[in-house]
Amino acid sequence: MYLNVSFKLAFTLIAGLSLMLFFSWGDTFAAEKDTMNAKLSLPSETKGWTWDGKDETFNNQTIFKYIDGAGELYLAYGFRGLTVRRFEGPGKPLLVAEIYEMGSSEDAYGVFTFERQEEEADVGQGSEFGGGLLRFWKGVYFVSVYGEGEGAEMDSAVLELGKRIAESIKVPGSKPALLGFLPDKTFGLDTANMYFFRSHVLLNQRFFVAHQNILQLGRDVEAVLGPYDREGKRMHLVLVRYPSNKRAQDAFQTFVRAYMPEAAASGSVKTEDGKWTRIRAYGEFLAIVFGALTEAEAEKLLAVTGTNLKGKTR
Repeated sequence: MYLNVSFKLAFTLIAGLSLMLFFSWGDTFAAEKDTMNAKLSLPSETKGWTWDGKDETFNNQTIFKYIDGAGELYLAYGFRGLTVRRFEGPGKPLLVAEIYEMGSSEDAYGVFTFERQEEEADVGQGSEFGGGLLRFWKGVYFVSVYGEGEGAEMDSAVLELGKRIAESIKVPGSKPALLGFLPDKTFGLDTANMYFFRSHVLLNQRFFVAHQNILQLGRDVEAVLGPYDREGKRMHLVLVRYPSNKRAQDAFQTFVRAYMPEAAASGSVKTEDGKWTRIRAYGEFLAIVFGALTEAEAEKLLAVTGTNLKGKTR
């Protein structure tokens, strides 16, 4: 049995999966050069900075040349292509925009929120700005804009360029529907720290479950992590949607066998830290509560989740 401990893994742990991600998903999400520019009409100037006339483009086979060591995060969210556009001005430091096309709007939301730290900046469908860096998502795009300098003028240019790029993205996207099935703030949901993911490695970065992929997560699976504060204590709800009821049942079995073999019948176990873990299946969905103070508390959260899922299962 694994002890539930919130554990933020270093990004170096993701690197161990880089080859698997590269070969498993590379062909599916390969992007041709200039595809993104054909879809978006990117700005060519902003506040005294002018595009240098050259775009760098990367696909899932070349992304590591640009962001060596961190490309796995983007591949885990269905990365399709990246365009890097630089802006110059007389006596001014470079202004850089990175436009990532992801597998879906849910994936764009996922990659944005996975590393979110700052306050909302009102750009796109969700954003943050701090330390001269603007990050936002809109539609199927995740965008990063930053300047290679500091000061009010640079900050203003970064924000203005970000807003213009957001305006060029004409089709908005949707947040993951799974988020709407989580019990809400009345149950203590910390909405600022909800995460959408498809990889067990990313799940482990935000809440450690197991080194092995015992929930059978993957590109065809959607999952969200909802943290809850109850009586000054933290517990977590993981909600997963599989392509079929059978896949959900298979994952149910692998999770129970690995994590709570002594509780196969009840679906509940008291872990070594004295807290409760409980799992339930709802059609193609699995819901798991970790770290509840009592078994009844875990069951209450699952019952509300089940009510939210009524009419949504196959």
